[in-house]
Amino acid sequence: MSIKEDAQRAHANLLEKTDPEALERINHFTFDEVQEDVDLPDRTKMLSTLAYLLGCQGVDEYKIMLPVALDNGVSPVEAKEVLYQAIDYLGLGRVMPFFKVTNDVLTVRGVKMPLEGQATTTMEDRLEKGEETQMRLFGPQMKGFAEKGIINKWLVDNCFGDYYTRKGLDDNDREMITFCYLAAQGGVEPQLLAHAKANIGLGNDKEFLTKIVLQNEPFIGYPRSLNAISVVNQADSELNK
Repeated sequence: MSIKEDAQRAHANLLEKTDPEALERINHFTFDEVQEDVDLPDRTKMLSTLAYLLGCQGVDEYKIMLPVALDNGVSPVEAKEVLYQAIDYLGLGRVMPFFKVTNDVLTVRGVKMPLEGQATTTMEDRLEKGEETQMRLFGPQMKGFAEKGIINKWLVDNCFGDYYTRKGLDDNDREMITFCYLAAQGGVEPQLLAHAKANIGLGNDKEFLTKIVLQNEPFIGYPRSLNAISVVNQADSELNK
């Protein structure tokens, strides 16, 4: 099967009898036109879309698209990692509803849970490992960042020590989905700029990030997509200076 066929069928099951005209345009634009025009691997498309739907709180669309992702290159472990990492960028209050949806979808598909553990840190070394990870992604200037305040410490031991150190996704995947959470929720352009630069530094270049935005425009709309593209352009320009 394909993203196009799986997603179009899933949306038709919900809208064909009640909203056929809307369905025609949704399925054509989102899963014909966009999928043809955006040249990315299926797995990358689907990882980014799950992160975007978390970021915009699109829980009903997430319920539709998670099975599509699982059938098109995303493993259960990878889907769970996208879910877990979202906690630090979106907050537990906004992420918790997605736990039920994810677990329900995986259960229906016969996936035994809990999945194999992916943690690589302990409660004793999460701060140390978090600092190592933060420095690897953002540079040596992050040394001692945790000492600048309590929220700085939490960013190091919790955000980077608890989540970025996990297996299941690599640095490039994790920075890409972080970009997606931030682009989707909007209003966090300073953080989006920082993570756009981190992505580019890892090799997720301007062209790649632009494709990620385009892939997910149907799910988030034009205003936030245009803002994200502007931030990507700014990040690339500042790094090239």
